[in-house]
Parts: sequence; C-alpha cells; structure tokens
Amino acid sequence: MLEGARGEATALAMRIITEMASLTGAARLIDITCAHIDSCLFHGIAGLDFAEKLVAAGGQVAVPTTLNVTSLDLLHPNLYRGDEDTRLHARRLMDAYVAMGCKATWTCAPYQLAERPSFGEHIAWAESNAIVFANSVLGARTDRYGDFIDICAAITGRAPEAGLHLDDNRRGTVLFTLSGVSEALLHEDVLYPVLGHLIGAATTGAEVPVIDGLPSGVSEDRLKALGAGAASSGAVALFHAVGSTPEAPDLETSLGGGEPERMIEVTTNMLKGARDELSSTEDGRLAAVSLGTPHFSVAEFEEFLALLHGRVAEGVDLWVSTGRDVLAEIERRGWLAQIEEAGVRLVVDTCTYITPILEPKEGVVMTNSAKWAWYAPGNIGVEVVFGSLRECVRSATLGRVWRDGALWR
Repeated sequence: MLEGARGEATALAMRIITEMASLTGAARLIDITCAHIDSCLFHGIAGLDFAEKLVAAGGQVAVPTTLNVTSLDLLHPNLYRGDEDTRLHARRLMDAYVAMGCKATWTCAPYQLAERPSFGEHIAWAESNAIVFANSVLGARTDRYGDFIDICAAITGRAPEAGLHLDDNRRGTVLFTLSGVSEALLHEDVLYPVLGHLIGAATTGAEVPVIDGLPSGVSEDRLKALGAGAASSGAVALFHAVGSTPEAPDLETSLGGGEPERMIEVTTNMLKGARDELSSTEDGRLAAVSLGTPHFSVAEFEEFLALLHGRVAEGVDLWVSTGRDVLAEIERRGWLAQIEEAGVRLVVDTCTYITPILEPKEGVVMTNSAKWAWYAPGNIGVEVVFGSLRECVRSATLGRVWRDGALWR
C-alpha cells in the first residue's frame, strides 16, 4: 500500500496510518472489520479538501464503513438555518464520503444499526459516544479515532495496534463505588447521564473507570447515556459497569485481577452536584426541549410515547433527534403519526447542538442529555436546564420548566 500498489489514495492513507503507529508506539498494524467516520461533519474547508483529494485519487473504503451525523438533515432540509456557503460545503463533504463507498447512515449511534461489531472485534470508530459504547457495551475494540485517521483506517483496513486495542490498556484503573444512593434513584434513567458526567470529570488521560454498585443488567440505553456523558465531560473511551458490561462480570475481572489505582466513593450529594453542573441556569421561560443526543432508539421512543400526554404547549418546540433507520422503524410501527400529531418535531442526519436548527426565541432549552447540556451553551449560545425524560416531556406539555423535587432524595 505504501508503495502505491493499490493507488494514490491508499498510499496517502497508509502513510498517515503508519505515522500514527509510530506516534503511538505500535509494534505493528492490525486488521479492522469496520469503521465509523466522524470526518463527514463539516468543520471547515480543510476537511472538505482532504476528503475530495481522496476521492480524486480513487479512494475507496476496504471495510464496511458507516457515517456519523453531518451538518444537514437531508430528509427535512427546511430545518437548516445556517448560511448558504456552509450548507453547500457540508453537502459536498457528505457526497465525497458516499463516493468513497461509505454507507449513508448519518447517525452518531451506529450501534443501533442492524449490523454492529461483536465482542473482541478490532474496529476503527470515531465519534466519542460511539467509541465508548463500542468498547464498553459491545466489547469491541477501538481506540479514540478522530477526523482524517478514521477514513484512512477505513481505506486501508488497518489500524495501529495500540491504545484500547491492547489487553493491558483495557484493565479498569479507577474504581467508582456507589454509596448510600437510594434504590429508587438507581433505577431512574436520569441517574446514568449524571453519573457519566461525574465520572468523565473525575478521570484523566488513559484511566479506565470501573463502576460498582449499579443494578445488574443495566439497559443499553442507560449505558449509552452514561458513556456519552463521560466522553463529553472527560475523555473516557471505555468503562466497566460490574454486572452489566461484557468485560466486567465481577469486580475482580473488571480490574484485571489487580487493585485499582484510585478509588472514589460516589454519594447522592456528589450526584446532585454533577446534575447541577449540567444546567447553565436554574429556571426561566421554556423555549424548547431537545432530546436524542445520542440519537433516540426505538426503546426510547416507546418510553417517550408512554410519557407524552397531550400536545406540546404553544410557544414551545419539542425536538427529538434520531437516525434514519430508527425513524423508518417507528413509522412502520405507526408511532410517527402519533408523535407528529402531538406537535413533536423530528430531526435526522444531524443534531440540534451542532447545526443551527432551533428557532431563535427568548427562553431556556431543556434536555435529558448530558452531552447536549455540556456542548449546547458554547456551540449554539443557549441557556440549558437539565432534567429527566419525564421532566422534559411534562415541561414541554405544561409550557414551563417542571422538575420533580423528590427525584434526588
């Protein structure tokens, strides 16, 4: 590949992969079974130039490759409120990645697709929440791949044998023990993004958190929320939840038979503090509610419908971001009509904290996502109130912020 036997694009990609291998101290390259690309999200001309250079040089992916969210909702193009130049550049970038053989999935939750990697598979995934989910919940192995490296791995089918591809780097190192947290709170969805936010803020570098004290068999959606929160406030790419994730059937196994380097006792008061950090304001007129960061799953839509009593209040926009595959499934089940009749607005292919979609209006935006709450104030300049899914849905129908005071006792 380096010598150009498979074309100019592959030679360029392999030069970058081998340079990355040198920087990470990898002894060799390994085969990957699939890739997920974050570079398709438009951040500037450099990314577009790189992608179109690969296309012009004949670049084609060598393994099944999915695409992350982009800057546009192609199914609802009227939602985009940005400038025309950015829209055109974003569309060119999307087209370039499809031209290289990537699947037009446009989702930040590729683990919700029908085909996903299995335990022990080496993959090259970008997008922080997808990385932590693949490593933690699926037990697949990916390092933290970002823009440009992701497509180079996809084109070559290779990745450096370094980081979280290696057994030694997957051993748990920081033990988080839940102490005195009520059984009721342990079984609330809202605990998991908050716990993830706390863990991300408390870990550094290549530390691998181990969580002891959660109920066994935690659902994928709750683990998804935990991982997304930890990957946003920190750099967590792998966690072990004892009794729930595949590399943590028990505490000893999650720690690789050793002792933790640090131990942190998580109390209810610490969780309350982490919850409060996710709100940039305490209250205010409710302008909008944004759900689905990461993208809403079918199971989350089912729970959402059970909570949705009546229409969204006048003057409030309730947005739900999801993937195309999930949208098709909820339409097949007859749920889409119910959701739209209630005044809910759906977004695919992108997310409301990175693309100008929310209508400019006075008031706060409520969310149940630690990731959305972490990024939205800086990205789109809104004030955020964090709450549970139940609190968000009820607030949207009441037309004002409503929070359950008994939730965190």
